[in-house]
Amino acid sequence: MRMGKKKQPTYRVVAADSRKARNGRFIEVVGFYDPRQDPSIVDIENERAVHWLQHGAQPSERVKKLLQISGAWETFSGEAFVSPEPSVKKKEEVAEEVAEEVAEEVAEEVAEEVAEEVAEEVVEEVAEEVVEEVVEEVVEEVVEEVVEEVVEEVVEEEEENQ
Repeated sequence: MRMGKKKQPTYRVVAADSRKARNGRFIEVVGFYDPRQDPSIVDIENERAVHWLQHGAQPSERVKKLLQISGAWETFSGEAFVSPEPSVKKKEEVAEEVAEEVAEEVAEEVAEEVAEEVAEEVVEEVAEEVVEEVVEEVVEEVVEEVVEEVVEEVVEEEEENQ
């Protein structure tokens, strides 16, 4: 049976008549479960739980799991409960993973910076080459025009002198 405030559940493990409403009247409180604690608190009176199981009580999946954790289910059925070991990574594995992630991030950042610098250098070099070419073309054109004008003036002076 759920208890507690909104978003702060605690549960009573109860023996109840199946003909009653889910949250209705119950026969006896057999235990308590608080999933919000770390580790979760499972407080079940094993003698009373076994008594009700022997008298035909049918636990829900979750209550069966709680009974296994408390040891009442083993007493009732003889099935030993082996709790699954949480997968705990070694500090070295975690450190390696973190180091790899950091190395990848740094490599990406360095690659981006190098690419930007190379792009800037290429743009500068190309801009310098283009400017030089344009200057050369303009100088050639200006020199040609000046030479043509000088030649015309010299030709005109010679014609006047003759």
